[in-house]
Amino acid sequence: MSPAGPMVRAWAAVTERVVVNRHSGLAIDGFDPVAYFTDAEPAKGDPDIEASASGAVWRFRNQANRAVFLAHPDIYGPRFGGYDPVDVANGKAIAGRAQVWLISGERLYLFSREENRSAFAADPEGIAKRASGRWPALVETLSNY
Repeated sequence: MSPAGPMVRAWAAVTERVVVNRHSGLAIDGFDPVAYFTDAEPAKGDPDIEASASGAVWRFRNQANRAVFLAHPDIYGPRFGGYDPVDVANGKAIAGRAQVWLISGERLYLFSREENRSAFAADPEGIAKRASGRWPALVETLSNY
């Protein structure tokens, strides 16, 4: 892990409706959200291929991924704004990490730790349902930034 890895997580803003790095404004640490679906793994986006959506800056590996995301940000952006769905289900807004992820039900989920990803994988429908029930009240406590 690079020396910047832990600092990036520490700087992740957890007061916005979409988790962003508070210094750069980047969502999911600059990883391409579409690549999780097309490449089945996280891939860093190109700083020259960006777009703004939902109060965040998103990076992409190529123009095609950028176009797909802009056409359907609600599908390709991480569910619950990148907050960990297990924590959301427990009423907490804890930022997920770009490299701890899972696609379930054709949606991208990010997790704060491996244990939460494992718990979610064991009961994706149940946890997603509980998180969806808590999300409207929880999101009201987050900034509109």
